[in-house]
Amino acid sequence: MEKKKVLFISQEISPFLPKSEISTTARNLAQGIQEAGKEIRVFMPRFGVINERRHQLHEVIRLSGMNMIIDDNDHPLIIKVASISAARMQVYFIDNDEFFKRKNTVVDDEKKEHADNDERSMFFNRGVLETVKKLGWQPDVIHCSGWMTSLMPMYIKNLYKDDPHFANTKVVYHMYNEGFNNNWDSRFSEKLKFDGFSDDVIADLTDASLESISKSAAKYADGISVGSEELSPELRSIFDSAECAKLDWVAEEHQVKETSEFLDKIIEAEVLI
Repeated sequence: MEKKKVLFISQEISPFLPKSEISTTARNLAQGIQEAGKEIRVFMPRFGVINERRHQLHEVIRLSGMNMIIDDNDHPLIIKVASISAARMQVYFIDNDEFFKRKNTVVDDEKKEHADNDERSMFFNRGVLETVKKLGWQPDVIHCSGWMTSLMPMYIKNLYKDDPHFANTKVVYHMYNEGFNNNWDSRFSEKLKFDGFSDDVIADLTDASLESISKSAAKYADGISVGSEELSPELRSIFDSAECAKLDWVAEEHQVKETSEFLDKIIEAEVLI
C-alpha cells in the first residue's frame, strides 16, 4: 500500500529557530507522523538568523534558479536543505536575499513587524509549491503552521486549482494563538490580483488584517486544527464557525496520534468525493 504523503510547512521549526509553541509542535508533528508511517516533506523560511554553518545548510542547485514575480518584481528562489539527524528528517528552506537575509524573523530588532511580511508570505507559499512540483512529489495533504502559511489554502484552492500536480491535494491550517498587530500593506489585495487571484477571492482581504487572513485560511482549508490551548476570542470564533473538518486543541502526549488520524480523515474524504 502506497504511503500517504504529507507536506509540512511551518513558520518556525526547531532546532533551526529557538523553541516556541510553533517550532516545537511543527517539529514533533512532522517527526511523529513520519515515524507513524507516512511519507513527509518539510519546508520553512530560511530566516537570516538561522546559523547555516551550525545546522549545515547547503543549497540544492537543481531546485534553485527559478524566479517568482511578486508585485511586478522578480525575486530569485533559492532552495537549501538540512537534516535533523535525531529525527531522520530533512528540512527544505525557502530563501531569497531580499526577503530573508535580514538577521531576524518576522519582526526587526526593535520588535516592529516587517513592512513586507505580506510579500514574504506570498513568496514563501508559492516557493514551496513550485519547489514541490520540481521535486515531482505530489502531496495528499499540506499541513500549515503559523500565520506566514495562512495563504496556502487560498493558493491551492484558487491559483493552483487547475494544476494537475495538486489536483487531489487537501490543505489543513493549524491555528495558533499568535499573529501580527499591524495590518499588512494596504496594497496587499492589489498584489494578490497581480498574482492572478480574482476579485471575488480578494474581496475578503482588502483590510489585510490578521482576522480577515485567518478567515480566508478557514474558508479555503479542507480542515482546520488548533495548536494552542487558548485562542483569542477572534480566532476562537473563526475556528468555531469554520465549515470544514475541525480538530480542536489536543494535549501534547496525544497530538501526533490525533493529528495523524485527522489527516487520514481529510485525505479519505477527498477520495469519497
